[in-house]
Amino acid sequence: MKTIRRLIYGEVLSAVGFVTLCFLSLFFFFDVVEEIQSIGRAGAGQYQIIQALTFVALMIPSHLYELLPIAVLIGTIFVMARFAQTSQYTILRTSGLGPGRALKTLLWLGAVFVLLTFVLGDYISPAADRSGQLLKARYQGVITIGHTGAWLKEKQRHSQFAVNINALDSDGSMRGVRIFEFDSQGFLISMMQAETATHGPDDAWRLRRMVRTEFPARNTENPRIERTQLDDFRWPNEISAEMVSAALLKPERMSTYDLFQYIRHLDANQQSAQRYEIEFWKKVFYPLSCLVMVVLALPFAYLHFRSGGITGYVFGGVMAGISFFLLNNVFGYIGEMQNWQPWLTAALPGLIYSLLSLTAFGWLVLRR
Repeated sequence: MKTIRRLIYGEVLSAVGFVTLCFLSLFFFFDVVEEIQSIGRAGAGQYQIIQALTFVALMIPSHLYELLPIAVLIGTIFVMARFAQTSQYTILRTSGLGPGRALKTLLWLGAVFVLLTFVLGDYISPAADRSGQLLKARYQGVITIGHTGAWLKEKQRHSQFAVNINALDSDGSMRGVRIFEFDSQGFLISMMQAETATHGPDDAWRLRRMVRTEFPARNTENPRIERTQLDDFRWPNEISAEMVSAALLKPERMSTYDLFQYIRHLDANQQSAQRYEIEFWKKVFYPLSCLVMVVLALPFAYLHFRSGGITGYVFGGVMAGISFFLLNNVFGYIGEMQNWQPWLTAALPGLIYSLLSLTAFGWLVLRR
């Protein structure tokens, strides 16, 4: 069995590596073409070809994380179909490779891809993507979302705050910060506007060039609005740098732990976390899709192929894999609109395709 496992693992790893390299080369080319259009536009033209290539290189881990399951599917289907066409799989079956053992062998290989996908999605890809965004912001400007920026909410003992951040600078500092303070009954107490803000080591923000506007309390006989200007002001809060990045960057680019912390913050401040909960469970279940892909590819080893007929079957398997990822995205949008359970929304496509692939595998084995 060691020889059989070595043969299958070597062939699958080679095929998956080749497919992954082809996909990454294609995405690298497209990204370079897109970034070339931005060269020389920002400021004094500091964003040049070196910075563009560095940014594109930092995007490779994100592309690899997204492409790895589909590359696993294509590579495994190609190997299984080729084994069936050349009768190698028939020889392996007569050598003791039964259906259950074949499934177990591929699942162990799929577990390796699951671990690799998890490491890419939780550690390498978020760090590389954040570095790339900050690199681009250093030469092209600040990171922002739309005209209104990002909104966060902070709830404290005697009041609550609505925080608006217009943009994130390349060094991690915040620009265009507005902080609205409300009392326990929801009436506006004060507003702070700062040009920049940075995170301090003591769970506080340092607001630079800040203007504080205090509004009069209700039922005041002589209502007056008071304004105070300060060059430096310390505002204690529990909004971390990761939470600010979560609000300004795409949630799918975050790690599982950062998503979990951000969801807890939203729940604590009575904000809707449905979108981030779905993304969190997608991050949990997405690496497991590699197992779905190898199970989906195994039935191809039990098919009969005529001369030259392998291409159609491989193409059909690839389309099945693409439909899985399309269904995964569609379920995410539907689950958010219909308020489905986030974990069910993320897990349902994988469960459906696992059941279909196991059914096809069982039917082919029983028929043979």
